[in-house]
Amino acid sequence: MTQLNLFSAIRHENLVPLIGYCSERDQQILVYPFMSNGSLQDRLYGLTFLHTFAERCIIHRDVKSSNILLDHSMNAKVADFGFSKYAPQEGDSGASLEVRGTAGYLDPEYYSTQHLSAKSDVFSFGVVLLEIISGREPLNIQRPRNEWSLVEWAKPYVRESRIDEIVDPGIKGGYHAEAMWRVVEVALACIETFSAYRPCMPDIVRELEDALIIENNASEYMKSIDSIGGYSLGGSNRFSIKPPVLPTPPPTPPEPSPINPQSMASVAPR
Repeated sequence: MTQLNLFSAIRHENLVPLIGYCSERDQQILVYPFMSNGSLQDRLYGLTFLHTFAERCIIHRDVKSSNILLDHSMNAKVADFGFSKYAPQEGDSGASLEVRGTAGYLDPEYYSTQHLSAKSDVFSFGVVLLEIISGREPLNIQRPRNEWSLVEWAKPYVRESRIDEIVDPGIKGGYHAEAMWRVVEVALACIETFSAYRPCMPDIVRELEDALIIENNASEYMKSIDSIGGYSLGGSNRFSIKPPVLPTPPPTPPEPSPINPQSMASVAPR
């Protein structure tokens, strides 16, 4: 009941408001307004509000694509506060009696230590970003074993700058390379193993806003080029996700070796 009173009083344009509940026998139902465009699974200021602008930091504990709903104008709203709780205050142990969340999105540090913080939501949000980028589920045991976890599958590609390997084939060629790089970098920072290395939600929002500005500016620029009969880049209005390859300088001729190759066979190892 305390949680119901808490979340029925919270109002923000990027949070789905709780408008009622039903508790009868074994049925407990929360009532939210209908969101005509479904969920992100089928864009996130709400988490920033919960973490920084609410009267006291609130941790959602179950951030996932199906809990980010889209209204008729495609505005994203965070929903389902059934597992949410206040962040530990100074002097609290921070330990949670029961770990809550959804497999594939759950912060591994929170799972192993039972210590909850706002950075647990940040990890889950990083997984949501990877979902959007790749078009893959966060957990799918029908795939080869090394691809079960979206996070573990994507990390090596990102660290090797092979981002084109993880981008959803359905959107390839439909984005600006620098904007995509920024979004991927944000996602990678969010899913850091140690929570201390993860960014906070206000920083994440700023980075994503910068990426959106780059993308929008590139779109306007390419429209202006098209309107004056500009050149086409392989049928796409975007750059490749791959970083530019600089020309390799010609190799320097090797210096003559003073060692007689025939003498190498007689050198004994030390």
